[in-house]
This record gives sequence, C-alpha cells and structure tokens, in this order.
Amino acid sequence: METKQFKAESKRLMDMMINSIYTHKEIFLRELISNASDAMDKIYYKALTDDALRFDKDDYYIKISADQENRILKISDTGMGMTKEELDDNLGVIAKSGSLAFKKENEIKDGYDIIGQFGVGFYSAFMVADTVSVISKAFGSDEAYKWESNGVEGYTIEPCEKEGTGTEIILKIKENTEDEKFDDYLEEYRLKSIIKKYSDFIRYPIKMDIYEKKLKEGSEEEYEEYIEEQIVNSMVPIWKKNKNELKKEEYEAFYGEKHYGFDKPIKHIHIKVDGAVSYNAILFIPEKMPYDFYTKEYEKGLELYANGVLIMNKCSELLPDYFGFVKGIVDSEDLSLNISREMLQHDRQLKLIAKNIKNKIKSELSNLLKNERDQYETFYESFGRQLKYGIYSDFGSNKDMLQDLLMFYSSKEKKLVTLDEYVSRMPEDQKYIYYAAGQSNERIEKLPQTELVADKGYEILYFTDEVDEFAIRMIMTYKEKEFKSVSSGDLGIEVEENESDASLNNETNKELFEAMKNILADKIKDVRASKRLKNHPVCLSNDGELTIEMEKILNAMPNNQNMKADKVLEINMHHDVFQSLKEAFEKDKDKLNLYTNLLYNQALLIEGLPITDPAAFTNDMCKIMK
Repeated sequence: METKQFKAESKRLMDMMINSIYTHKEIFLRELISNASDAMDKIYYKALTDDALRFDKDDYYIKISADQENRILKISDTGMGMTKEELDDNLGVIAKSGSLAFKKENEIKDGYDIIGQFGVGFYSAFMVADTVSVISKAFGSDEAYKWESNGVEGYTIEPCEKEGTGTEIILKIKENTEDEKFDDYLEEYRLKSIIKKYSDFIRYPIKMDIYEKKLKEGSEEEYEEYIEEQIVNSMVPIWKKNKNELKKEEYEAFYGEKHYGFDKPIKHIHIKVDGAVSYNAILFIPEKMPYDFYTKEYEKGLELYANGVLIMNKCSELLPDYFGFVKGIVDSEDLSLNISREMLQHDRQLKLIAKNIKNKIKSELSNLLKNERDQYETFYESFGRQLKYGIYSDFGSNKDMLQDLLMFYSSKEKKLVTLDEYVSRMPEDQKYIYYAAGQSNERIEKLPQTELVADKGYEILYFTDEVDEFAIRMIMTYKEKEFKSVSSGDLGIEVEENESDASLNNETNKELFEAMKNILADKIKDVRASKRLKNHPVCLSNDGELTIEMEKILNAMPNNQNMKADKVLEINMHHDVFQSLKEAFEKDKDKLNLYTNLLYNQALLIEGLPITDPAAFTNDMCKIMK
C-alpha cells in the first residue's frame, strides 16, 4: 500500500503546530469534537435545502470511548463522513479546511456557522497520539475508507468496512514521559472534565460509557459495577436561553458551576446583541473580592466562546482593567479565528464587543447605585478601590467613565455619598469640594485641619484609601468645582480679622515665627499664624501639589524615593500655648527651642508621620514635667 507524502510546507506546519501552536495538549479533544459537530451540521444544512432529506436530531451524536489496556481513544460521529477523495484532500493538506470549503460551496450565510474554518485542528491529535486513524463513510455512499498516519512522514488511504455514515477517529495514545502523563487521556474522569471545560455546549450529545456502582440485588453492603451510556455535555448553554424564562437562582447556579466565586453575585447581566457583530453574554458582578485580586497571580478576563466552543479561558481584551472584577462568558459566531482557536486576532469585532460590554457594565453599575443603594455599597466596599485605580491609571483618560461611580464618606451625612450628591448640596459661597485624607474616618474626624471648613458648615469628604488623592488629582474638577484638601495652604475661605487678631499679628510675633522656623531648619518650609485652627494649638499644612498624606503613601512604596511635601507649621495664636511661646521667645531661648520641637513632633503625631528622634522627644517631655 502506497504511503503518500505531505507537502513540504505541510510537514513544517505540522511540526510547528504540534510543538508550539497549542499551549495545552488537552485541546486536541476539543478540536476533534468540534470537527465532529461540523460533520453533523453539514447534514443538517443539507436537510434545510433538500426536502427529500429528513433530519432527526436524535440520530446525531458524538461517542467517546477509551481502551486503557490497548491505549486506544476513539471519537466517533454520525455526521457527513468523507469520501476517499475528501480524506486525501482535507487530511493530506494541512490547513485546508473542509468546513470552510463546504461553507463557500453552499454559500452558507450567518446563522448556520461552521466551527472549524482553518483546518489544522485535526492535527492536534498528533500531540497525544503516535498513530492517528480515520475511518469514514460519506453520506450517500456505500464505500468506507481508512486514512492513517504516524505523523510528518506521510499517510495511507485504503478501503475498509463501516456500518453507518460518519467518521471514527482512532488515536494510539503515546506512552508516558517524564514531562507528560498521557494516561490522563484514557481516564474517564479526565475525559469528562475536558469535555465539560471546552465542549459542554456543543449542540449534539457527547456520549460516553460511564462506570457506575449499585448495590447487588438482595445485598445491603455489597456493590457491583455496571456500564451506563451517558450524555456528558449540557448542549444548550444558559446564555442562549430566553432571559425572561430564567430565574435568579439559575444564574446563581451557573455562577457556582463555573467556579467564579464562593459568594453569590450581586448582579447578573444577560446580553443578546444582533447587529454589526452578534454575540450573547452573561456577566456577573461579584459580591466579594477574590483573595488574590491584587496579586500578580490574578487573571482578569471573560471566557470566550465561538459558536458554543470555548476559545479562551481568560480573554483579557474583553475587559478594561478597572472592570477586571467582572466574571462571565461571551459567545459569538462573528469572531475571526486564525490557526487555532486559542489564538484570537485582535480584530474589529472583538474590540466592538469589548466596547459594548464596558458600556453595559457602567450602565448596570449606575442603575445599581440609583435603584439598589445598599447593594451598590456592598459592591463598592469590595471594588471601589479598583474604580479609583481606573481613574488614576492612563493619566485620567477613564475619569468620565468612572467618576460618577465613586463614593466617599461624608462628614455631614455620616455615610458614603457620591460626588454628584456632594455638589448638589454645596452652599452658593462654597468654592471647592473639600476633602481630608487619613488612615480612617475616626482619625480624620479628629484632625485639627478640618476645624475651619467644618465651622463654615461645609461638607468634607474623607479619603481613606491610598489611591484617593491620586485619583482626585486626575479628575481635577467635578461639575466645574475643584477639589481642595483641608490641609492646603489656601482654603479659599475668607476669615474676618478682628482687632484681637490684628494685635497678635504684629512684628514681634513675626520674629517669633522666624525664630521657630530657624530652630526646625530644613524640617519645614515655614511657621505661620493659623487661620484654620479653633481649638487645637498646632497643625501641619502643606504648600504645593504634594500633600502630606501623599508623601506618606509614596514613601511607603518599595521604590521609596524619599518624597517630601512642603510642610508649614501652623500655630493657633488664640491658644494658651501661644502665650507660653511668646514668653519663652522674650525670656528663655532654650525653652523656646524645647517648645518648638515639642509642637512640631505633636503635629507629626497628629498626621501619623514618624518622629525622627523618639528619644529626644521623650527627653523633651520629661523636661516639661519637671
């Protein structure tokens, strides 16, 4: 019997494909099942165009069977089958797709899609098999033929016997190696798991003989094994069902089956789009953050299917990073696929789907915020920080998409509020959106810098996430209102100066502040009389764009660049401490030095900044107590 040779370029392509195109060897089963599904689709299409042909779906199925002892795996279908010429033409030339040719010849339009259109999937079988045999009997033919190959060296075709129409692929599975356990592809559980993972929604039944156990008749303890043919795929995916017929519990069950999380989703989004690009999608907004969400191990992305066949487990291109918490699937018949179903072209269709999904997620979150506030706040507690990172990244290019979804704790409302809610109740004379940054709401509440803003009756937003100030700097303004830290040098608040204030702000006091500035040297930029303090004796404010809280965050990062905000020590001239400072300045320079350092260190402690010399601070405290 003559051994036919693959073309030279086919040899190179096969070698490349087997060794590099497919990331996971288990993909071979998905490819062969998809080809079997195509073969049955071809008969279905013929039945649509030939009134004499009757298509009974119960007659069409795929059968997977494994013989562990002889290391044989069989994939059989009751589809169109192939003639001798088609075996030679389709399997003898790598990358010539019979499915693609069939589609072109019959001018099949959208709606009757054929999965395999490139023609290399079949050869993935050589990743796991030493020998691949194909026994096929074409629809309407009385003859059957066997195609067989050991790989790149060539193939043979000979007549054989086969009862019904269809194709049977027989794989002689390789022996185990140190790097690969090929036995896995003969084990019932492993085969079932691969089918469920990649081919669960193939629209024809995939059958296997499954070993089951039952009690022996008349026995209460002794079991016997028996074999039962079972359908191991679901066939009808939930996303292709009418969403009006589905219940919330069914979506939650699907969420659990897909292992998207141990929680229940806060929201599900069922999308069906028919247009320039058609696709179905089910998206979930989780309730809780995955434990590894902010680690490099976490992979964002949606499961991507093409006509019910899994293409990618995590298609990151479908989600922007700031919506990376969303789970779910997308299934489209319009995506362009190249060489393998693992490798997806970054084409216009994919980008259009991604854009639509992004806008849909934004819309659903906005509706959740408006109509189910408690649910949104639960979501925001888990993923609000990610939205802020989304604004901060890419130089603020996503701010219009995300800023209305932000929430911050309010000094007045004592709860989370949106920027829109804040601005809507601003008094007419209020120039800025005021915020205070700190480690917790409780600590911010006690900050002396908030006194003047609070005294004016203005609302303050509390920033407790390390990204908050950085995100706000990217937003810059919201509804034409700028953001202003309560620690800023200029709060934009007019303070009426009475006669008492004027008398305190004389030349002598200016000399006092200059002396204190010299004592603190390069630790601060200036010492000033405070207009913001009411009850506290001292606080730090900042000049410039870098705030004290931003300094703390930047310097806590691994690549610490020792960033320094321009700090100003503000003194409350109405506080008793100020009188002590004046007396020390006039009578005892050592005591002025002592008081100045104490006040500076107290201001650092209020801000949560480290004291440079704790021992000196302790000694200063002891001197005061004498």
